[in-house]
Amino acid sequence: MAARCERSVPEAAMAAERPRSLFALSAAAVSRSMAALERDVWALPGHLLRGLLPLLTVFRLERAEDAARRAGLSTQPIWRKLWDDVMKTRPPNAESITCWRKKFLETFFSNVLHGVLDVSSDWRLNDRHFSPLLHSSPHVSQLTLCNMLQGAVELTAEHNHKVLENLAGSLRILKFQHLLSCDQSIRRSLVLLLHRLVHHGSVSQVSMCSWPVPDTVLLVLILTMSAGFWRSGNALACHSSPCGLCREEGKAQSQQSAQEGAERGCDAQREGSTTKEVDDAPMSSVLSGPRSPPLRNTACEETSSEVSCGHTSTQGGSSHCSSSEQLSCHPIPRKTRRRLKPAVGRKRRCLRRSRGYYADPEDLYDFVFTVARENNSGLLDKTRTTEGENTENQTSSSPGSPYTGHAGCKKRGGPAGILSLKAAHRFRSVSTLELFSIPLTGETCRTLSNLLSSWVSLENLVLSYNGLNANISCILSGLRALARHPECRFRVLRVSDMFSHMPCTELVRCILSALPQLHTLSVSFDLKNQLEGSGPEANPSCGKAEIPESCLEVLEIRFPREPLHTAFLLPVLKATKSLQQLSLDSAMLPCPQELGLLLEVLKECTPNLKKLSFHDVNLAEHQKEVLLLLQDPGLQEITFSFCRLFESSTAEFLSEIISTVKRNSSLKSLKLPGNRLGNHRLVALADIFSEDSSSSLCQLDVSSNCIKPDGLLEFTRKLEGHMQQRGGQVPFAELRLFQNWLEQDADTAQEALRRLRAVCSVVSDAWDSSQAFADYISVM
Repeated sequence: MAARCERSVPEAAMAAERPRSLFALSAAAVSRSMAALERDVWALPGHLLRGLLPLLTVFRLERAEDAARRAGLSTQPIWRKLWDDVMKTRPPNAESITCWRKKFLETFFSNVLHGVLDVSSDWRLNDRHFSPLLHSSPHVSQLTLCNMLQGAVELTAEHNHKVLENLAGSLRILKFQHLLSCDQSIRRSLVLLLHRLVHHGSVSQVSMCSWPVPDTVLLVLILTMSAGFWRSGNALACHSSPCGLCREEGKAQSQQSAQEGAERGCDAQREGSTTKEVDDAPMSSVLSGPRSPPLRNTACEETSSEVSCGHTSTQGGSSHCSSSEQLSCHPIPRKTRRRLKPAVGRKRRCLRRSRGYYADPEDLYDFVFTVARENNSGLLDKTRTTEGENTENQTSSSPGSPYTGHAGCKKRGGPAGILSLKAAHRFRSVSTLELFSIPLTGETCRTLSNLLSSWVSLENLVLSYNGLNANISCILSGLRALARHPECRFRVLRVSDMFSHMPCTELVRCILSALPQLHTLSVSFDLKNQLEGSGPEANPSCGKAEIPESCLEVLEIRFPREPLHTAFLLPVLKATKSLQQLSLDSAMLPCPQELGLLLEVLKECTPNLKKLSFHDVNLAEHQKEVLLLLQDPGLQEITFSFCRLFESSTAEFLSEIISTVKRNSSLKSLKLPGNRLGNHRLVALADIFSEDSSSSLCQLDVSSNCIKPDGLLEFTRKLEGHMQQRGGQVPFAELRLFQNWLEQDADTAQEALRRLRAVCSVVSDAWDSSQAFADYISVM
């Protein structure tokens, strides 16, 4: 009966399509017997294979990719139709999707994993010879886990072992969205998932978003494991055995350490040295991750005695043995420096107390909070004195302390806590961390700062709407420590929030002073916090700091409706000689001369500037400066977005703009969205491409400019005329038309777009201006 039902599914599909030919009936029969005929089918000539491919299930279709390529066939139209039939949604940025097979199978995997898609709903999704998750997992490069992390539990189940192995090789981006608090067993599943996908996998980016009330334990756990810190502990003990990959790598590293130790012993004997000091390299070899080199942090080296218990120091130099016994997958070498013997004794007592894996069911909590726990300065001093280390009069808020108050971060300017890297096994870590709409408390910021200070693989950090306020100083403290590391690769920092506790230019100065190696910096705020000091005097350490020469190439600033003072921006521009792209958003010009002064500074200090953007900056009274920018031979892209260019201008101003652009052969892109061009100004812009023009303009953006279909059609006719006069030799390649009034006359708009696409690439949308206006009225 089951076989009969399985055979009837393709027949029903064929009946629905009403096959009339012998070939169609034969293809349906072949599709039902693919398990036996697959190899013969792949050898069919292209004209036969073309008719058979649409009748296959997604699993057979995926396997047919190589055969179709050899026959000169593309499966992309079939996958696109599958998307439309099964997903029934239009994916975002559909125009940029280059492989619909990957897009479909990746979304298919996610929907099946989260129970959104029933594979029995479509015969093309159901094949008893294949597992949906296993078959689609090699195509998943981005995965989102949400809510109660049910997906993590499913992926770490024993029956999905091969699925997890496939993801370890294919997954690049792991996202967490709308997370909720979960119990200990689910957190253990998450630990296993992160360990396999991050520490022993290929995940390079971890993103968390939309978590209004974050579970601190869960948040810190994800951050800590993303940074490469982890211990095997109870999480793996509850799942049969320690990580096999860790065990294999541990054996290899132990052999290497033993060999290196023997070589060093021979060298020491030849040199006649004493055996009182033992080299730290074996310790570093065991504790550093297999995929990342041993890390050296100056702040950690200053307090190297704190690692004597073989754990992450949680209270300065104190021993917190109950939560540190298994920070590494590998045993800590018991042979240490002679002066550390008391600490080694404490370690042994800890091992005896916590030998059983199940002794402490809340052990995971302890591990999470060893990253940032408030220290006891008395115990710190006592421990350091016992171990004979030179404290150099350090207090509990010293850079070597794993947990410092905010004031310590801000005043000392040092790292806000350095996790002792010799105390825990350091695994592979991600290169990109993104936190969107997740409130970060002072303690969480100190934890993050602690992790950042040694996160040498980190290249991109995005902090968006985290309510940082003054806690940004603590984050910068950790990044400053990271910047001093010789292997630091940190290059991109993006910070955005609702309120700004200090002027944007001052914050930029602070960041560049701490991170001169940055290539991209974006600072964005919605509102100015009136409760905080807003002048440079509120942050004297930033205001007086001299900015070293910077490697910055991209600078983006969105002001919280505060005046743009070029004098404050001048030190930044002088230090960024390599700046290539500058974006200024929502700035107020305090006086008419301010923009002219800014242009002079840009011309003098940024000779490599190629892209300049103004958004929501009132330039209605700055026509002279606009024309100066348009004739700058160094700029290749200029953006005036919602800048009220023509609010108080005359027809002569538009003519001057057109004449200036026609003479500028270096300008490649001109973006004018939101400036109320209207039909007549759009038609006039077509003269940029006239026969006497030397312009090299390739892209023109006229989105949100109240353009109607008849105006677009007239612009098209005029552009066609200029192209005919120039023999088709026009560099114009792309016209962007988002959010214009083209729906008012659909026939005229379609004719204009059809003719335009014969001239250039047109990027538009199906925007309903009437609905948009109704939405605008509803929120007024």
